[in-house]
Amino acid sequence: VRAAAFGRGVIIMDEPTAALGVKESGQVIDLIRSIKDRGIPVILISHDMPHVFEIADRIHVHRLGQRAGVVDPKQRSMSEVVALMTGAERPTDDERAGRV
Repeated sequence: VRAAAFGRGVIIMDEPTAALGVKESGQVIDLIRSIKDRGIPVILISHDMPHVFEIADRIHVHRLGQRAGVVDPKQRSMSEVVALMTGAERPTDDERAGRV
């Protein structure tokens, strides 16, 4: 959060809502949205797809430790992203190359 105060850098959050209740998770999501609104890049590592879709501009999908693709959450559904994560669906050539 200190980086947000100075207005520079990148914020990296690894599963920031994993051990939180609904109210606290909402507060964290509001904080992330506030940081994004200030133009500060946020990298969110999460398995919580509703939260990811709520705040992400793009989603880097990984499967078995490898990048499965980069998707635009406005172009793909939550179930499609989960299918990419599990290998049930293949990314497009652009998603595989990270061009979204």
